[in-house]
Amino acid sequence: MSLRIACDLDGTLADMNAALQREAERIFGEPVDLGARAPGVFTSVTRHRAAAADEGVADVKRRMLAEGERSRLWNHVREIDNFWETLPEIEIGAVARLAVTVAVQGWEILFLTRRPGTAGDTVQVQSQRWLRAHGFELPSVYVVSESRGKIAASLSLDVVIDDRPDNCLDVSADSSAKPVLLWRDSPARLPPGLSRLPIQVVSSMAEAIEHLTHLPPRPTRPRGILGRLRQAFHHS
Repeated sequence: MSLRIACDLDGTLADMNAALQREAERIFGEPVDLGARAPGVFTSVTRHRAAAADEGVADVKRRMLAEGERSRLWNHVREIDNFWETLPEIEIGAVARLAVTVAVQGWEILFLTRRPGTAGDTVQVQSQRWLRAHGFELPSVYVVSESRGKIAASLSLDVVIDDRPDNCLDVSADSSAKPVLLWRDSPARLPPGLSRLPIQVVSSMAEAIEHLTHLPPRPTRPRGILGRLRQAFHHS
């Protein structure tokens, strides 16, 4: 049977921080530092700073946002019509490549997100349109509230791709799915002890897709009670 996969959106495929940076500088009229949304997030803003440093260009001095300013930023974002459709891809072409691979391999895939609502259409519809605009036709999107591990267990998922170590830990602890951590930061900054856990770490979405193509297909589940008894005796 084909693999059943769940893939996170923000920080994995979509560059939420770049869009937030754009809106923050529009509101406050000066360069600001949002801080990392979570360890491992590598946005287009970060790429720009790294490229500037490599070229010897002085980076713009940015002040950190105060807590009240963060609330103001999110209140502003919630008022933007279809904000989630304005996000850039982190890796240009990754969504289209994923779509092609899913079709060729015959996988089933579900996209997960915890995005808050904004003006315009629902988070689910905005996310579906974003994926379709970047090359993935007819995407299934699930707006989550519970842990990724519980979702993986209840849906009998085989793999979950996420950019957050805590989500991958939940998947490892609460389900039989294989967590794939997309970590774009330095390996030296991985949380302590993570390397001892059954979590596959990759540095790009391209590497994650390549890893998935080497996983064995899920075994066919026997039909009916007689089939399940045969499988039980076979493995006993």
